[in-house]
Amino acid sequence: MADIIIKKRHSIRKDEMAQILKELERQIGEGGSLFLADRVEKVETDSPFTLYLLDRQPLLMKYRDWVFPTLKGALAIPFPQRQIIVDQGAIRFLMNGADVMRPGIRSVTDDVRADAPALIVEEVHKKPIAVGIALHDADEIRRQSKGKMCKTIHYVGDPLWRMEI
Repeated sequence: MADIIIKKRHSIRKDEMAQILKELERQIGEGGSLFLADRVEKVETDSPFTLYLLDRQPLLMKYRDWVFPTLKGALAIPFPQRQIIVDQGAIRFLMNGADVMRPGIRSVTDDVRADAPALIVEEVHKKPIAVGIALHDADEIRRQSKGKMCKTIHYVGDPLWRMEI
């Protein structure tokens, strides 16, 4: 994947930030309020992501119709919602952009929903390594024994991770 190119970058108004926080809270609950910042900029890119810089750090992204923390955002401001915990064997595949398969999943938080964003976290150090779109609800993921459970859209080492602003 090629590097991400910035098309536009500008500060946003407080009412627009309030709307972003409202959408973020819809995704991760009360933890969304932790993403308040004095200075927020919107960065439009040539990728499917729109980024939000909080105090000059790319901590939030808009993809489709939802707002969710980037991996840098999840590392800077940890939150316990929407997590799929994977075993050590899955890490090397995820670091290359692979989707999350059922055999690599150790646990899933109850709030994981189909067609919604989820944070993929490794089990030992509890560090986020990818963001994906869950293909099934948490209960269905637990019932399955094989197959793809989450489509990876952002991972450690991808152009969004490497992007310098």
